[in-house]
Amino acid sequence: MAKSSYNPAGGNGLPPLDVVLQQAKSLLIIPIVVLVGFGGFSSFYTVQPEEEAVVKRFGRVIDINPPGFHFKIPFGIDRVQLVPTARVLKEEFGFRSINTGGRTQYVKNREHRGESLMLTGDLKVIDVEWVVQFQIADASKFLHEARNPLQTIRDNSEAVMRRIVGNSLGSDVLTEKRVQVAALARVELQQLLNSFNIGVQINTIELQDVTPPETVKPAFNEVNQAEQERERLINEAEKRRNQVIPRAEGQALQTIAGAEAYRAERVNRARGEGGRFTAILSEYQNAPTITRQRMYLEMIDQVLPKAGPVYIMEDGVSSPIPLLNIGQSGNALPIGGGK
Repeated sequence: MAKSSYNPAGGNGLPPLDVVLQQAKSLLIIPIVVLVGFGGFSSFYTVQPEEEAVVKRFGRVIDINPPGFHFKIPFGIDRVQLVPTARVLKEEFGFRSINTGGRTQYVKNREHRGESLMLTGDLKVIDVEWVVQFQIADASKFLHEARNPLQTIRDNSEAVMRRIVGNSLGSDVLTEKRVQVAALARVELQQLLNSFNIGVQINTIELQDVTPPETVKPAFNEVNQAEQERERLINEAEKRRNQVIPRAEGQALQTIAGAEAYRAERVNRARGEGGRFTAILSEYQNAPTITRQRMYLEMIDQVLPKAGPVYIMEDGVSSPIPLLNIGQSGNALPIGGGK
């Protein structure tokens, strides 16, 4: 039987030992280099200007990094979640806007209509479309305080809006109180989200479109026309009332003022006549003859200018003789004629 022996030089047909060791080292170096390269490549990350990076080590939050270039421990020890804290996010209700690279398309289907159909306080069904704009105030809370924070925002926003619309009149929501409804919804939604502590700040809530449903829109328009006609008639009546009542009040005040003036005039005249009579009576008691003569002359002075011409007819005279021809040119002739 032949004996086999090991030959380091490779005389038995096998490669030399140093060649085998060299090949083994090469095989080990390649994965080590790949592993080191992968670790070095995954050790750095970049945070964009509108983002914050939440760094977790074995699932525990250890840091929140601002925008910039940062280092982390590779191989899954440190994990990074980027949160757009500086970006204004929005949630749409009752419709969806889709950007196809050109114009933004407005999409509304049956599922979206289910979000927006609401019953008002006066039992009217209206279609309310609104948008909630918000920002992430605390990245860590946004990621960990709620399982699905976006769905939490949507559910609470819909609940708040339905409650406010349900406590309002349909005509108010459709017309002048849209801004008030949106402002009240923003305040109440912010209070709810604060109680959940999910780190979200509500910026605005905007009512995009508030209309009656398509199936009842003709009847709704007729009701609106009737209400507008009623308002028009009420306004015309108010206008007429505002014209007539002030005029009547002015005429009444004018009549009252005239009566007051007439009363004051009569009272003052009566007082003057009474005072005059008292003064004449006092003088008459002191000097009756002189006072009587003076009163007679004053009376004649007042009566004769108003008497007009006086004529005396004598028998045998063809023309009348003028007597006291006052107010006419020429001298008056005395009784009995004269030249």
